[in-house]
Amino acid sequence: MHLEPARTALVVVDMQNGFCHPEGSLYAPGSEAVIEPIAALVERASRSGARILYTRDVHPPEQFEDAHYYDEFEQWGEHVLEGTWEAEIVDELPVEEADHVVEKHTYDAFYNTELEGWLDARGIDDLVICGTLANVCVLHTGGSAGLRDFRPLMVEDCIGAIEDDHREYALDHADWLFGEVVESDALEFDGE
Repeated sequence: MHLEPARTALVVVDMQNGFCHPEGSLYAPGSEAVIEPIAALVERASRSGARILYTRDVHPPEQFEDAHYYDEFEQWGEHVLEGTWEAEIVDELPVEEADHVVEKHTYDAFYNTELEGWLDARGIDDLVICGTLANVCVLHTGGSAGLRDFRPLMVEDCIGAIEDDHREYALDHADWLFGEVVESDALEFDGE
């Protein structure tokens, strides 16, 4: 699968200490397991000239105090609080000066963020999506991308999950409804 770097962004979803480090409050071994393949994919995409974009799930401690219904702390407990070590991207994926970081406060990286405008301003059409969790933030971000007419390419071997069947469900759903599922070694960035 050939990708034109000028029209492509690699979107690395929520590879943060709180989810990927054994000391994180929502640590999942499946999330830690994809750090290395994601790092290799970041290197390839960066070398080709494709844009690298990281999302960070960040919650102010008071975010859900006045919530009518939507309350992630009720679902997951307090996690990735603003300004904490848990909210930082793992050390194995260093954010370079040319990379872009989107802070989000929900599962969907497009919801109330600058992401769509940032992509549109750069003429980006294809989103290579990896990160964690498969059936939560990766799925919601990929679905939202498809609804906005971006081409979401979900990178199967670079997506973490709590359970294997969560990942399988999310990728089957994505492939059927709004995107494409690919392996990292099937991706070819022009100029790589």
